[in-house]
Amino acid sequence: MGIGRFCLPLLLGAVLGCQPADYDLIIRGGTVYDGTGGAPYLADIGINDDMIDAIGDLADARGGQELDVAGLAVAPGFINMLSWAPRSLILDGRSMSDIHQGVTLEIFGEGVSMGPLNSTMKDEMHQSMVRLAGSDSAAAALLGNRTLPWTTLNEYLTFLEQKGVSPNVASFVGATTVRMHELGSEERAPDAVELARMQALVREAMQDGALGVGSSLIYAPAFFADTRELIALARVAGEFGGMYISHLRSEGARLIESAEELIEIARQADVSAQIYHIKAAGRENWPKMEELIAVIESARDEGLRITADMYTYTAGATGLNASMPPSVQAGGFEAWRSNLQDPAIRARLEVEMMTPTDEWENLMLAAGPENVTVVGFRNEALRHYMGKSLAEIARERNASVPSVIMDLIVDDSSRVESVYHLMSEENLRLKLRQPWVSIDSDAASIAPEPPFTRSMPHPRAYGSFARLLSKYVRQEGVLTLEEGIRRMTGLPAANLNLDRRGLLWTGYFADLAIFDPDTIQDHATFEDPHQMATGMVHVLVNGELVLLAGEHTGAMPGRVIRSSRASK
Repeated sequence: MGIGRFCLPLLLGAVLGCQPADYDLIIRGGTVYDGTGGAPYLADIGINDDMIDAIGDLADARGGQELDVAGLAVAPGFINMLSWAPRSLILDGRSMSDIHQGVTLEIFGEGVSMGPLNSTMKDEMHQSMVRLAGSDSAAAALLGNRTLPWTTLNEYLTFLEQKGVSPNVASFVGATTVRMHELGSEERAPDAVELARMQALVREAMQDGALGVGSSLIYAPAFFADTRELIALARVAGEFGGMYISHLRSEGARLIESAEELIEIARQADVSAQIYHIKAAGRENWPKMEELIAVIESARDEGLRITADMYTYTAGATGLNASMPPSVQAGGFEAWRSNLQDPAIRARLEVEMMTPTDEWENLMLAAGPENVTVVGFRNEALRHYMGKSLAEIARERNASVPSVIMDLIVDDSSRVESVYHLMSEENLRLKLRQPWVSIDSDAASIAPEPPFTRSMPHPRAYGSFARLLSKYVRQEGVLTLEEGIRRMTGLPAANLNLDRRGLLWTGYFADLAIFDPDTIQDHATFEDPHQMATGMVHVLVNGELVLLAGEHTGAMPGRVIRSSRASK
């Protein structure tokens, strides 16, 4: 914390005398939930620098600062197993939407990661930062440089830490990223030399502390990777104790087969494996959830380390690219956009996009056009469509749904961010009851202010963790409070093999979430998403207060968390 052992005022209290302090900070009288799922207990917590030094009765001890948290739950900081904050944290390092829910560690890398980059990828990444910042000069100010200041994943993470962020950060290396590094967006398998280079890129990232390999197999060009390629990459991660984590090749028509592919990768590569945002997408696939859980349980009984994570909503969010065949997207975005302006290709897609198939994942058909809402545009002239369904827009334009999708992508020069309502509440509760399921947001960490308010994000960006504690713990009792906390702390920390994170024990890093279990509440909705969660009172990251009495302190003590088996 950097406050030393001096005569300092108590936080929210009286003033100490001039005796030396025993601890930099004492958190007094809270109900401790240690992240193991065990019964809570009353205790004081003494913190020095960035570590928890003592837990117990510290009535005779003095703190350089003290917090009275009687009546509040004191838990380890929450771990976001799937965060899309790599760019939003460059724009705003405060991580407002997640810090206000108690998230102290953001995990990146669903299929794509911020490195390694070749020269083409680096140029494309820089242009994405220019779009995010609004201009070249604004991007230069954000990056501290007129060119992108990183190439490897490790260089990006170091850049973020040095720039300053409130939460800790960690990342998987993206299987899509290493594929694009060697093959671009081509629809083919790597040859032996290319695959060896891809493995070398994974090895370098793992040596630098990546948590494993992440894939996202419904999207081009990730869709073009076969199981053999994924086993080869995962095997390298396994050399360092890393995990294979995946958005399955299908969450709908071929859900079971796709889960079996992940299990086979884990078996052949000798790694633990996790399913990103586990779901059964589309009403006709809802009955498959029980079978999916049985398949996972069977693999776990075999001794394989198979787990999953989820967000606490029945709608997902992604681009309109998830509504058309990956083959038409081969070659990268500009080739895809060009294809969508070819009359012959458009005529073919008019049929393919409305025809059920198990050859690729069509989320638009799984949800139904009336249940897909567009929520973000680059083109100002299209922003009046935000919040409308594809079916509504098609009626307004007197056009077919496929042609609307194609035209929006072409006119916006983006994949067009959208929300897909395609899951069941019963399955959501069933997933929560599985002891190996942790929690994610699958969203950026943002703030209810410009430039973030230019789009309508999925409310999970502001509410996934608070919603677990309010709706599924307090209101419905699907989980006990101690078990709900374990799913966001001890479980993901153990799955990721993190060093002294995720538990509230002496000798562990002082990442803490302190909240009122009777009032913690999500407020974001699909219609009005930019609303912060409430009820989180204090949050510490590495022993430093980043949230005090519900207000962000402006502190940015976040660090890169690297695999405990990385090269030192």
